[in-house]
Amino acid sequence: MIDHVALAPAYAAAGTALLAFLADLIVGRRGVVLALAVLGAAGTVAAALLVPGPRRSFCGTAGCSYVWDDFATVVGVTVAAATLVALLLCLPTISAGDAPAGELCFLLGCAMTGGVVLGASRDLITLVVAVETLTLPLYAAVALRRRELASAQAAVTFFTVSVVSTAVTLLGAALLYAVTGTVHLTRLAGALGGVVPGFAALAAAGIALVLVGLGFKVAAVPLHAWAPTTYDGAPLPVAAFLSTASKAGGVAAILLVVVLGLGSQLAVAGPLLAALAVATMTVGNLVALRQRRMVRLLAWSSVAQAGYILAPLGVFALADQRDAGAARTVVAAVLAYAVLFVLLELGAFAAVVALRGAADGGDLADFRGAARRRPWVAAAFVLAMAGLAGLPPGLAGLFAKVTVVRALLEGASGWLALIVALNAVVGAAYYVRASVALFRPPDPALDPRPDAGPGDGWPRLAWPVALAVALTTVAAVVVGFAPQLVLSAVDLLMAS
Repeated sequence: MIDHVALAPAYAAAGTALLAFLADLIVGRRGVVLALAVLGAAGTVAAALLVPGPRRSFCGTAGCSYVWDDFATVVGVTVAAATLVALLLCLPTISAGDAPAGELCFLLGCAMTGGVVLGASRDLITLVVAVETLTLPLYAAVALRRRELASAQAAVTFFTVSVVSTAVTLLGAALLYAVTGTVHLTRLAGALGGVVPGFAALAAAGIALVLVGLGFKVAAVPLHAWAPTTYDGAPLPVAAFLSTASKAGGVAAILLVVVLGLGSQLAVAGPLLAALAVATMTVGNLVALRQRRMVRLLAWSSVAQAGYILAPLGVFALADQRDAGAARTVVAAVLAYAVLFVLLELGAFAAVVALRGAADGGDLADFRGAARRRPWVAAAFVLAMAGLAGLPPGLAGLFAKVTVVRALLEGASGWLALIVALNAVVGAAYYVRASVALFRPPDPALDPRPDAGPGDGWPRLAWPVALAVALTTVAAVVVGFAPQLVLSAVDLLMAS
């Protein structure tokens, strides 16, 4: 059975990629290509919001492989909105000749398609295919910076590590299928509860391999080393997409596997995810303290944020066994934090693009004097940094961290809540350092004329980039003052 209404968001996302490809082939004008891609991404957001759920497709006797429900809506809207902002940020990169418009818009549209389908995936095969559809176009997108060796190196690094992680995920899925005879997540949970004792170790190995492989998508330690090199070598809009939409897709995949697929084996996944969370947030924060390049700082910050996102899942087993309400809180915390992180990270990257144009982000010293030149962009950047640190006035980020800590405390994991709090304190140091750099006097060696105009060392601010900064900043402010907007929009997967 195929429900084409349920597939409408996926059709819209795939249509965006096809539209960009055809516009580049027929019209050839980069402005037209970019405008059509932006409209397509906006249409995908609308389709994801308007399709009523739950609606099922590709159903058989074993279950449905594609279910469009409220969870899929949250994931689809998040990925499509992140793609929309990334496309708005593409104009300086395209105008400077660093990346061709048709290829960049087509690849981001293809990746968006994978992310939209991922939220509705309900079996391991569909999930892995969706994850790879989200990831594969980004190999080429990372390498689109012409005349830059770092871009090619970043693409090779990303490709190599991703291939290994995909192989690990597929091996784990194969082991789970060998033990249970099913790939549908809801049936997998029941089958794992009746595994013959002699195959329990094989099932545990399959679970561990799947989770470790998917951990690559969120740059969890030890599969994190690709992130800084890839972000720094990629075009800035692609780095923004990798840091937000791609990571949101990885979080959605892990949530689906853990909540729907593991059932009685949650006790196996819990300690593994807790260990990954602790290692990820600690390594990410400590290494970020030493960074001097802005994009690398944001990359390591993204690694640390992945640890915060994974932390509640580490105690999901205990929460599920103790109290269903606590388990729902855990899932809500993961989704809410992921949505708010995407919003704040997009705001940070949008501000960097607004200040640096099509450049590679540069060092922190390159941002000195930005507050005097473009005060409202600097204010937007500070708001995003404060939110990622969990400090006022970034109330959205503060709310997200409080939600995670509350979920950990309700899951009887005070020790993990303490580690999260300590890491948040450590992380605040580099967020503050990055923000302060914008308010320091300009370096005479880099900006010899303090009163020089935008054309003297500071790129022209394109209106799509200004729009991206404004949209993300306004959204962060609104969500900060009304966090319940996110919670009410997040459908807890436990209820599906």
